[in-house]
Formats: sequence, structure tokens, C-alpha cells
Amino acid sequence: MNLVTLGAGDLRVTPVCLGTMTFGEQVGEAEAHAILSRAVGRGINFIDTAEMYAVPARKETFGATEAIIGRWLAANPGLRQRIVLASKAAGPSRGMPWIRKGQGLTAADILASCEGSLRRLRTDVIDLYQIHWPERNAPMFGSMAYDPAQERTKTSIHEQLEALARLVREGKVRHVGLSNETPYGVHEFVRLAEQHRLPRVATVQNPYCLVNRSVENGLDESLHRLGVSLLAYSPLGFGLLTGKYDEGGFTGEQAPAGARIAAFESVRQGRWGRPDALAAARRYNALARRHGLTPTKLALAFCYTQWRVASTIIGVTSLAQLDENLDAWGTQLAPDLLAEIDRIRWEMRDPAI
Repeated sequence: MNLVTLGAGDLRVTPVCLGTMTFGEQVGEAEAHAILSRAVGRGINFIDTAEMYAVPARKETFGATEAIIGRWLAANPGLRQRIVLASKAAGPSRGMPWIRKGQGLTAADILASCEGSLRRLRTDVIDLYQIHWPERNAPMFGSMAYDPAQERTKTSIHEQLEALARLVREGKVRHVGLSNETPYGVHEFVRLAEQHRLPRVATVQNPYCLVNRSVENGLDESLHRLGVSLLAYSPLGFGLLTGKYDEGGFTGEQAPAGARIAAFESVRQGRWGRPDALAAARRYNALARRHGLTPTKLALAFCYTQWRVASTIIGVTSLAQLDENLDAWGTQLAPDLLAEIDRIRWEMRDPAI
């Protein structure tokens, strides 16, 4: 697969990125190292992580994923220069005081988070450093609309950009990005960066899949016009679009053993666990089978071939899943199949928004 350039900078990455949030919770260290090595062996040069991982977030596993990656890099010293390494500073606490207390994401918070990530990753520089979610009140993680009454901003975007600029000047970060952002947030980060000659965001990492195409509700235009690249996460809808929940659902004896939504109640209570999200996924999965595709191949091919997506982040728990996801690269979807996908979306909308 050919490399793509992220944003207006010089980051060149594969259009498939290895996501790592399962490492340290569902995936043990030895298996995680095997997955990392297999991904690189198959040509992937882009790895994404975050300080809050593993997921579901717990105090006991905070930073575990970065530490696992750091030990893998230490054991394979020749690989670091071949990899574009991305991580993320967590936003305001959201009930996770072990990351930081209070509702802010100050300049000091960003600097401290980056230092911690560098230490755990055992690297001198993070190629793409992202703010994991906005500090300000914004619709995200299942919230359907903006509510001005819930505004809680403690730190300005300008201050956050100043902190990111310091990290770039010090050589600890090469490029910066955002995650779980809105069109307003992207425009404001870009506007202030250009006005004050601060680092311009290269990427936005947001959910994008068949059961959540909310990126298409205006964010895609902002990204295109501003020259910011989309990193699509959860292309398989947290497993909904693999077909594994089609028969037994999320709970009960027929639920897949060890699957994330089945195993973790906190995930079932979120956007991916909604009954209408599962209903929509079943429609897409049935459509895939009628066209001779696996549900996984249809869902990934949809993301892999979208003009909106620069790189698709795949998260796996086994070598077999990794190979299946990478083998889907190159699959083309016929125009009539794409039209059927759009018809289902018109009827079901974006239930996992």
C-alpha cells in the first residue's frame, strides 16, 4: 500500500494504522509484541496509542499500553526510525482521577502527560501528539447535541496550542493533532495556529464506520478545506460490524466469550451498546453476506476506500484478526453495493453517534 501524507506536514504513513487500546487488558504483553511485529512485517508503519490505554480505562491499567509498546521498541532498537508513533494526552478527567484531577486540560497538564508518554514509550520523540478529547463542552462519546448550559472550559485553545508548540520546539513532538473533535474545534485550532504562528493540527481522529458516519455531517468539509487529515477509529463499530453479535447479542449464553461489549458493562452502556446500533449493524452484515463478503471485509473496505479517510485505525486482539483486517485492503465495493449502504443509512441514520 502506498504511503499518504498527513495534513500539510511531512508525516508519511500507511493508510492502515495499528490501534493498540486492547494491549494490557484483553491482550497480554507477549501477544501484543507479536501483533506489533506482524503488523510491521506486513508493511504497516503507523502505530497509535494513548496515555489512558488500556481500554476500558482503569487505574490499574493506566499507561499499560504505552509501556508494552515501549518494551517492544527497546527489544527491537532498529524499528523506531521506521515507525510513525502517535499518542494522545487525555482530556478532562471524565471520572478518571488517576489521570488528572479536575475539569481542566492546562498547559502544565499537556506537558506532564507528554513527559509520561515519552518515558513509557522509551522514545525521545512522539511523531504525532494528539489531544484525546476536547476540554470544552462538546458533543462526543455518544452525546447527541451541544448544550451551552454545560460549558466548563478552564483552559483556552490558545494556551493548549502554546503548550504543544513548546513540545515541538523542544523536539519532543513532531506534529500535533486532535481527537473526538467538532468542526468548530478544528477551525478554532487552525485559526489560532495561523494567527499566532503555532503548530497547525495535522490530523483529527474521530469515529467513522457504517453505524457512525457523523463525520459526513459537516466535519468532512472542514477537514477537506483546511487540509487536515482524518484518522478513522472504530471502523468495525467496536465489533458490531464483524457479525459476532448478530445471533446472540451482547449478553447471555450466546454472547461471544471475551468480546469487548460482551465482557465490559461500561462499553455496553455507551453508544456501541445501543439496541438500534446492533439493529443497524445486523442490516449491514446481512448485506455483506448477500454480496459474498464477510461483514468485516465490507466494513473495512468502506473505510479504506473513502476519500475522507487518510488512515484507518484497526484494533485487534489476535494475529488472526490482524491478518483478516489487513487482507481486506484492496477490496473494492461496487456502485450498487454502495448505493444499498446509503439506503440503509438513510433509514437507520447514525445510531452509534
